Amino acid sequence: MTSMTGYAYAEVTSEKAVVSVEIKSVNSRFLDLTINLPPYMNPLESYYRGKISEKVVRGKVDVYIRVKELESDAEVSADTGMAVSYLNAIKKVADACGYDSNNIPLNLILTQSGVLNSNKSYDVEKYKDLIEPVFNDSLTKFVADREREGANMKADLEAKLCKLEKCASFFKDWQPKMEAAFKEQITARFKDILSDNNFTIDENRIMTETAAMIVKYTINEEIVRLHSHIEAMKSELKNNPTPGKKLDFICQEMNREINTIGSKNQFSEVGAMVIEAKDSLENIREQSKNVE
Repeated sequence: MTSMTGYAYAEVTSEKAVVSVEIKSVNSRFLDLTINLPPYMNPLESYYRGKISEKVVRGKVDVYIRVKELESDAEVSADTGMAVSYLNAIKKVADACGYDSNNIPLNLILTQSGVLNSNKSYDVEKYKDLIEPVFNDSLTKFVADREREGANMKADLEAKLCKLEKCASFFKDWQPKMEAAFKEQITARFKDILSDNNFTIDENRIMTETAAMIVKYTINEEIVRLHSHIEAMKSELKNNPTPGKKLDFICQEMNREINTIGSKNQFSEVGAMVIEAKDSLENIREQSKNVE
């Protein structure tokens, strides 16, 4: 099991550049992946997107790849003709305004557009070679962080599921007690009503009506389905590496059964256990939202 939240950072400094890769993720229903690269490395985006997608199924993932070059291979050229043109034009403005045109700063000429031009070739494969080991290191750390958190979440989910299973066993143990108590109450009520009105007591009629009421209020089917859902969740936790969506669906089904048991209940002991079961289930549901 893997958590949808994770973080990793890796950085390497070489003679040529400082390369850093940061990966972080939070919860999301689907895979929402953003790769942040310098514009000149955009051709590499699909490559890194593919590498992340191989490891991540769900989550909002942000990847930041930064490269600071320590050696520049940029070629700088000077357009001297344009520089002279700027100088002459600035001198004319200075003379017209009464300024000394013989002391115009060189910096003023150099900062004019087109005087100095730089030309740099961007070799995408070269940058890929620089980034690759750093990216792999960061991705390995990121996956390990999510798996570590996922292991903790799995242990927590199993503990909460165990608690819910005890509630289901309590319901199963109480089912015959509930039916017996309910049968006794209904029978007593029938006899009381019939005796007050001097009617002849028809035991078969009483048993038939009682049986019909017990069928209506029995929780046997809900208990069977609840146990089935618990086993299904156990299987998902054990066998499915990305059970998040399935866990959420199973929680919905469990909630339906527990609510039905609560609506049919007539006893405070069972009512207290229904509350405990709902609390355990809510904890499972909240935790499952963090599962990939």
